[in-house]
Amino acid sequence: MLRLKGRAMSFRCRRSGHFAPSRPVSIAEFSASVRVLREVRDSSAVLLPCAPASVAVARHRLTADLLAAGIFDAAISDAALVVSELLSNAIMHAHPLPGSRLQVTWMVDGGSIEVTVSDGGSHTRPRLRHASASTLGGRGLGIVEHLSRTWGIRADDLGLTVWAVLPATPVACGNA
Repeated sequence: MLRLKGRAMSFRCRRSGHFAPSRPVSIAEFSASVRVLREVRDSSAVLLPCAPASVAVARHRLTADLLAAGIFDAAISDAALVVSELLSNAIMHAHPLPGSRLQVTWMVDGGSIEVTVSDGGSHTRPRLRHASASTLGGRGLGIVEHLSRTWGIRADDLGLTVWAVLPATPVACGNA
């Protein structure tokens, strides 16, 4: 139960199980309520082994958290694909962080999902390539660029972090 402007509102949709208002409300009221619900669990971080199996683990954890935050399925799929691409690139091309691990984080903030993958760095920096039709690889960052509002790279003393910000759409009760 959440109280907005003196009125109590229930937010669990009986049919879908997603969060939604129990009575007609303005978009501003609904948006405010969604932000309050997300504050319970708005960011996560996992340390994973530098191994291909970690990609599926990261996708699963990200998907579960974004579903719990009430994010629309298409936004979850896009975020999972971006994490898969960034994590795969780190596994293939970079050194792990201390402890032979890679770090994956995600955060829901308003209408955005920010995902990051941190590794121990490499001899080269990730860069966007324009692969030919016959090339087997080299499309990952192109996919990240296409799905993201913005993305980038930051370096620190431990290594390199590649990040991306994607649009996040909350689920309405009837859209599930």
